[in-house]
Amino acid sequence: MVQAYILIQTEVGKASFVAESIAQIAGVIQAEDVTGPYDVIVRAQADTVDELGRMVVAKVQQVEGITRTLTCPVVHL
Repeated sequence: MVQAYILIQTEVGKASFVAESIAQIAGVIQAEDVTGPYDVIVRAQADTVDELGRMVVAKVQQVEGITRTLTCPVVHL
């Protein structure tokens, strides 16, 4: 199982809509709107890195109101 944090910037006033929409996507553990340089932080999981990448590109980035994403895979050192 691969997990990642997805840091999301949105259009002004769209953070709540984006967080609610992303929370419905399969594989998303949590989606929260926050303050700071990013507007939404998501924790997601998938079976493989490739599957996680497909989720981000095909599902998360397609949500209306998103302007930029940064995916940070979780590592256990």
